[in-house]
Amino acid sequence: MEFTSVNKLYQEAFKKNWDRPAISNYHGETLHYKDVARRMEKLHIMFEECGLEKGHKVAICSRNQANWAVTFLAIMTYGAVPVPLLHEFKSANIHHLVNHSEAKILFVDDVIWEGLSESEMPDLQAIIQVNTFKILYAADERIVEAKNHLNELFGRKYPESFEPQMLDYYEDSEDELAVINYTSGTSGFSKGVMIPYRAILSNLQFAKKVLPQLNDKSRVVSMLPCAHMYGLMFEVLYELSAGCHVHFLSRLPSPKIIMQALSEVKPNIVIAVPLVIEKIYKSKVKPVLEKEGIKFLMKVPGLDQIVLNKVRTELINAFGGEFIEVIIGGAAFNKEVEAFFKRMNFPFTVGYGMTECAPIITYDDWKDEKLYSCGKAAPNMEVRIDSSDPAVVPGEIQIKGANVFLGYYKNDDATRDVFTDDGWFRTGDMGILDADGSLFIKGRTKCMILGPSGQNIYPEEVETVLNSQPYVVESLVVEDNGGLTALIYPDFQQGAKDGMSQDAFIRYIEGLLPELNKELPNYAKLKKIEVMSEDFERTPKKSIKRYLYQRN
Repeated sequence: MEFTSVNKLYQEAFKKNWDRPAISNYHGETLHYKDVARRMEKLHIMFEECGLEKGHKVAICSRNQANWAVTFLAIMTYGAVPVPLLHEFKSANIHHLVNHSEAKILFVDDVIWEGLSESEMPDLQAIIQVNTFKILYAADERIVEAKNHLNELFGRKYPESFEPQMLDYYEDSEDELAVINYTSGTSGFSKGVMIPYRAILSNLQFAKKVLPQLNDKSRVVSMLPCAHMYGLMFEVLYELSAGCHVHFLSRLPSPKIIMQALSEVKPNIVIAVPLVIEKIYKSKVKPVLEKEGIKFLMKVPGLDQIVLNKVRTELINAFGGEFIEVIIGGAAFNKEVEAFFKRMNFPFTVGYGMTECAPIITYDDWKDEKLYSCGKAAPNMEVRIDSSDPAVVPGEIQIKGANVFLGYYKNDDATRDVFTDDGWFRTGDMGILDADGSLFIKGRTKCMILGPSGQNIYPEEVETVLNSQPYVVESLVVEDNGGLTALIYPDFQQGAKDGMSQDAFIRYIEGLLPELNKELPNYAKLKKIEVMSEDFERTPKKSIKRYLYQRN
């Protein structure tokens, strides 16, 4: 059955999967679809008591957890507009975004609430704790009364029982505002991306087309922030529309916790950012490949394949062993790691998306995707390159289609700036498009550095060379008084394990300069290396906030 309303799609999904498990906190409570529907219905009653109207905004600022999904779906199916905020934002930023979005209610984590003040958010009618649904602040005593008598109000509305056929969710229309998603991005400050229902529906249709194997018996581990469209759409929203069981990592998703959860839950799809995969490669795979005996075997045709098959099997088992593919997105993937994963025929694919497209733009199945490509245009989407020769000369990637957002909330100037005169969205990314329609990203227009003789230098391509060096965890190339400086955050812990003092280790990293420059074209050679004592500041997608480190 084809749906034209997102909320009616969820209405049917909940009816169909009423008695099945829907969401769990990892090593915590499990809610079945009927439990989620009951909690959502009680929130609908609360919303009415708060005077919430269709189209009003409701902010959520919390760590990932089961009640995050309950709250988001309750807001949307009521006809209000959810405003997910990253829980890692500073308190002053949260105050500002709640006010800027004109939110009437704020759902907040207890830890985050400690740093907030209701007096800084004067338009809020209520502040509600996500994990308990306890009222933390109410502008009107009637809201507190309603919460204290919520079970009674629910019983009055459903005197006999609460059954699947009683669900009646708000019917949305395609160009109606569904979500406002604030994202800082790597080259500027937060903007409120206005995502319409058609973009949500188009992304759901895309996921159903490329992942038809996901069904009411499938399991998924949610490790990306729900406040970001990538994690929200492909770890939560699609899965719950398909009847899957979502397991939330409610703790900080370190690589150790992630691998433990994957091995226990055995998910049927893995959604990840490059950083997670690269850390697994550097900590688990690379040390094995650098052993003398293995190095020799990797150079012998036939024997190299035996080694690759063994590594592949161990990695697949480490990811739970039952997944269709690992989908990687959110930032550029390290080319060395990508090439190795492709060489051993590991089932992974690299997609490309943006918050402004909720998020998908391009994708291809892992069996078909070309090395270093991020796939072809997703269903309902068109991609073009603003270049004299799009297959050879990099140009700005521009897109059109159902996934494209409505604009930036209360920021007409920024909205005008990102659309061409003929209505295409200007991504700010540079790329080429080959004859088969495969997209290859070359960098961001805002990151591009103009070389001394007018050459276009894409720092990401230089960083790929840097990041393949021993001990380099992450790097950033910046323009510095007419030259290029590499900021490198190295693996101090590994250096210490290998017997180097901190001073000797820093000298070693700085001493990489001559060898690195041999691998770089003349116009992109580095002037110097600076060692960072701490990791770079990052966006929700774990991309480096480049604008914080610019020199010129």
